[in-house]
Amino acid sequence: MAHLFDPIRIRDLEIRNRAWLSPMCQYSCEARDGVPTPWHLVHLGARAQGGFGLILAEASAVVPEGRISPEDAGLWNDAQRDAWAPIVDFAHSQGAAIGIQLAHAGRKASAYRAWPGHPVGSMPPEEGGWATVAPSAVPFGDMATPEALDAEGIGGVVAAFADAARRADEAGFDVVEIHAAHGYLLHEFLSPLSNERADAYGGSRENRARLLLEVCDAVRGVWPEGKPLFVRISATDWVPGGWTPEDSRWLAGRLAEHGVDLVDVSSAANTPDRPPVPLEQGYQVPLTEEVRASGAVLAGTLLVSAVGLISDPAYAEQLLVDGRADVVFLGRVALREPAWPQRAAAELGLDWRQAPYPPQYTRGKWA
Repeated sequence: MAHLFDPIRIRDLEIRNRAWLSPMCQYSCEARDGVPTPWHLVHLGARAQGGFGLILAEASAVVPEGRISPEDAGLWNDAQRDAWAPIVDFAHSQGAAIGIQLAHAGRKASAYRAWPGHPVGSMPPEEGGWATVAPSAVPFGDMATPEALDAEGIGGVVAAFADAARRADEAGFDVVEIHAAHGYLLHEFLSPLSNERADAYGGSRENRARLLLEVCDAVRGVWPEGKPLFVRISATDWVPGGWTPEDSRWLAGRLAEHGVDLVDVSSAANTPDRPPVPLEQGYQVPLTEEVRASGAVLAGTLLVSAVGLISDPAYAEQLLVDGRADVVFLGRVALREPAWPQRAAAELGLDWRQAPYPPQYTRGKWA
């Protein structure tokens, strides 16, 4: 049995393998109401049929103003919860676990959706845009200048994440992932490049991490004890003076203390300009290893994932064999190939009976 197809148990959740679907924004709520649509059912359902162990639904806003674009999905009301429920049910029917990434886009909100041919940057109010918020009134590049959150606004963010987590449980999700990466609100608080506050949420590293840890506590307070909690981080800003891998190793230990089970290690996207980074398969794996050096990981209380242009099954397998990661998230390759785990199983030598095929698709099994 290839390591990639070893099951893994986190709290009370058993996941059938370690090839997991990254959350990828679809920008497909055409009614601009945050309610997932048949597109989301087919998109996520196909990957569940395709054999991924865990399906993570895209970044879903905890408040309307937390959307990246007006077409983003959300989980700030019960109509959205009820629309997610049948998607969850279908994923379960295919043997997959399913989670949702909860997010607030901060100063990068109110943008045009990232589709070919669409404008780039802040969407003006006359087209459906809105005022954005951030830790400080520092814009992201040429985007609109955000308003710095006050104490009441910060409290509202914490409460909104908890409310969304409660709805995620009611919809039947198995996992919640808190999005603290890619230059969105929680990452903006972490990074000194975007956080210029002089209060309890700014200045020292401990202060800049305060909001994320408060969100973790609030979510863990409503999220069932037996269900896993993940956090996605940008392990580095790739910019001098920004958030660093050493900061991330420190943060991992703090997250474990606040009920987090897995750190999903990504990087960057908090500044529009950065030094050239070699975008190749596994380019973020050294960051995963940095986080794995945390005492919490070494003590066995925290898991760490690898992500970042991983596409070759043999490479993904070797990451696990070498102990460089506990699980592997796949994103862009999964957009091209919904049944990537089935091909991976064949290339890694598994008998097709051990591979994650729905019975309807076994006639098309890899030879």
